[in-house]
Amino acid sequence: MAIRQLSETLINQIAAGEVIERPASAAKELIENALDAGATRIEIATAGGGKALLRVSDNGSGMDAADLELAVRRHCTSKISQTLEDIRTLGFRGEALPSIGSVARLSIASRRRDSTGGHEIAVTGGKIAHMRPAAANPGTIVEVRDLFFATPARLKFLKTEKAEAGAITEIVKRMAIAFPAVRFVLSGSDRTTLEFPATGDDHLARMAQVLGKEFRDNAIALDAEREEISLTGFAGVPTFNRGNSAHQYAFVNGRPVQDKLILSAIRGAYAETIPSGRYPVAVLSVTLDPALVDVNVHPAKSDVRFRDPGLVRGLIVGAVREALARDGSRAATTGASDMLRSFRPGFQPNSQPPQGGWSAETSPSRPFQPTTGFGERPQASFDGLSMPTARAEPQFSPQPAAPEPNARYPLGAARAQIHANYIVAQTEDGLVIVDQHAAHERLVFEAMRKALHSKRLASQVLLIPEIVDIPEEDCDRLMQHAAELSELGLAIERFGPGAIAVRETPAMLGEVDAHGLIRQLADEIAEWDTASGLSAKLEYVAATMACHGSVRSGRRLRPEEMNALLREMEVTPGSGQCNHGRPTYIELKLSDIERLFGRS
Repeated sequence: MAIRQLSETLINQIAAGEVIERPASAAKELIENALDAGATRIEIATAGGGKALLRVSDNGSGMDAADLELAVRRHCTSKISQTLEDIRTLGFRGEALPSIGSVARLSIASRRRDSTGGHEIAVTGGKIAHMRPAAANPGTIVEVRDLFFATPARLKFLKTEKAEAGAITEIVKRMAIAFPAVRFVLSGSDRTTLEFPATGDDHLARMAQVLGKEFRDNAIALDAEREEISLTGFAGVPTFNRGNSAHQYAFVNGRPVQDKLILSAIRGAYAETIPSGRYPVAVLSVTLDPALVDVNVHPAKSDVRFRDPGLVRGLIVGAVREALARDGSRAATTGASDMLRSFRPGFQPNSQPPQGGWSAETSPSRPFQPTTGFGERPQASFDGLSMPTARAEPQFSPQPAAPEPNARYPLGAARAQIHANYIVAQTEDGLVIVDQHAAHERLVFEAMRKALHSKRLASQVLLIPEIVDIPEEDCDRLMQHAAELSELGLAIERFGPGAIAVRETPAMLGEVDAHGLIRQLADEIAEWDTASGLSAKLEYVAATMACHGSVRSGRRLRPEEMNALLREMEVTPGSGQCNHGRPTYIELKLSDIERLFGRS
């Protein structure tokens, strides 16, 4: 078969398959162009999930007729000149507009600020129409209609209009977080209008707009630097978590990315603090020399490649863990809200559906009356219940030293123990309920973790060394970390060009599958240039031992024991959640209690 040159239109359509995967991809490229043009106001309108219509308007620098004509041709860009070593803009490939024009009906109207009139150009299925004058405000309006009409096979792979509209919303949220000084408006016939007013330099205010106002109250600031790589942003306290990873945002030199290294680092930083199946909320921004990161890995520019991935991962894990140790022990503010919602004024045990139809007096949906839930008639239903197991005590004092009369403690003074498991403490402005087993489990685990990292771990010498056959390059990587592994109780030696001899294993792990462990470590080092997997296994064992060695539920504690537990929690990192990620205490402010009784 003879080789022939493809047509320009077909070349553009092939390129569009990589750059424009769905309407959200087109929205991302157009918003990036607007931001690179210096826009401070960007409006996005959609219809049919972006398939029928996608319009992006901005007040940026705009383009003249000559720029417009080049903008719709491949590999024409104003953002780079001769090298990819110093990319400081979001776009640089010069492929987005011609790719969109090859598979959709594209029109661009633009006007420079210093020009008296604008111009418009259209591209339909790869065919460029003649330039024409147009009335336009300073800036640019890009309109995309009938996306993928020229490649109908692609339409079959798109999701529902609602799903595609949601993907565009997610793109706008990521851009909004990255650029708080820009006002974003997202509207259309397929959605409710979403607006993010500009917040200037207040990044946390913009994050609160996107992630909810609760994030502001449950976020810990990050600010770390290592070898000219800086990390800023905010990490949510462990008890403020979500059911998926959609609330984790990462940025590299201001560019929104979905990089697996960063997401893995976030997961590692929150290890042993988040319940299984739950995900932390975090916004991380990595800043480094553009020459140290490759953003040209994929045409979509959502993946990056770091020159030293181990350094970046270590910086993220270390910074987040330090922040959690410093300020991550506090309970999430949403815990009190959940507790308040669990109270139902007028609760009737074993209540039956009302007889005789609906009435305003008996309806569970009736308006709340302050006297309804706590009056004599509703409370009479509790007469038959057993007495609570709480013990009311006078002012407790921690042992062995008695506190000053006016001493103040974050977790307050113990007042009672309920059902031999929950400690109720009075604070200066509310009360705290502590799960004694979960709290003590965390304290024991932190003590064991500290011992793990303070000295070489005890090892078990193998009578006959285990010989593990692995590729030579994996052997080289493992031997580079031999000293680090030895500190964790794993002694290895080179045994020929393609084998490792395992002579000692960590005693804490008991009987070890040496072959599986070595291969897992080799894979991890190849991926991340770190051997943290063994340390994680040891910490998992420590967590299990702590769970079985802590104060059990059902044990009655003396007042001094309860207060000693509270004082130790206040000085222990991560004491706000147990080893399984569940909260160890919930704080209820006095104002919240007053709301329950209708006093506020």
